[in-house]
Amino acid sequence: MLIVQTCCAAVAQAQSPNLIGKWNVEITFANGTRHSLRFDAQGEGKGSFELLDPRAKVWGATTHFEAKWTLSDGNSVMFSAPLEFMLGNVGRDAGTLECKGKFETESLITGEVEFSPLVGDGPSKSGTFKAIRAAGG
Repeated sequence: MLIVQTCCAAVAQAQSPNLIGKWNVEITFANGTRHSLRFDAQGEGKGSFELLDPRAKVWGATTHFEAKWTLSDGNSVMFSAPLEFMLGNVGRDAGTLECKGKFETESLITGEVEFSPLVGDGPSKSGTFKAIRAAGG
């Protein structure tokens, strides 16, 4: 029985986690700013982000952004997209969001996030993220 459990555990560890599906992503930047996103990982490294910011929807801002992702080293993952966060009521902070993390479990990814502005010489923002597989995703 012990041999069977050991073999099953080795096979389970050898399999790469499956990123494909919907993920609820919570981002916290070092300055305390928080954002919620929905990441939809599709096949062939393609996907999309949906910004879950009620202010963006009220003001008619874009909330859907094309993304790309890669899975490497068994449980390391990177997903990124050019997107815009709302600033106040009408301002937008445009840049590239890049999340680099690892699968903690089949349904949890944690790691580091960086947001690089597209315009101006503003500094990049860094922080952490947590992605939880959405129900049915």
